[in-house]
Amino acid sequence: MTYAIVEASGKQLRVEPGRFYDIDRLPQEPESSITLDRVLLVHDGEKVSIGQPYVEDVTIAATIMQHLRGSKIIVYKMQPKKKTRKKQGHRQELTRVMIDDIHIGESAAQAKVSATAEDS
Repeated sequence: MTYAIVEASGKQLRVEPGRFYDIDRLPQEPESSITLDRVLLVHDGEKVSIGQPYVEDVTIAATIMQHLRGSKIIVYKMQPKKKTRKKQGHRQELTRVMIDDIHIGESAAQAKVSATAEDS
């Protein structure tokens, strides 16, 4: 199983080919492809490569699926004995990204599509 730890939008994510992840809003349009090159760690099934700070010759190809908003959180501030209360809601702007493959040097670990999904 190939996976990588990537720095995206100021956060670190463990990504695998064929899965989608929600990260902070990116300025690209949906259905466009992007390349993530800030790879901190790569595991290709046998060998683990750790970057200092980033692993060289490793890129991750991804496709932007859609832009969406996260779940609502409530921010409530109150000062006791002053009758001051402030209630706000916040929804984070997110981008859903599908990881297509992880390019390690010359080779690429591509997502495997099951035969049952192709037959349907």
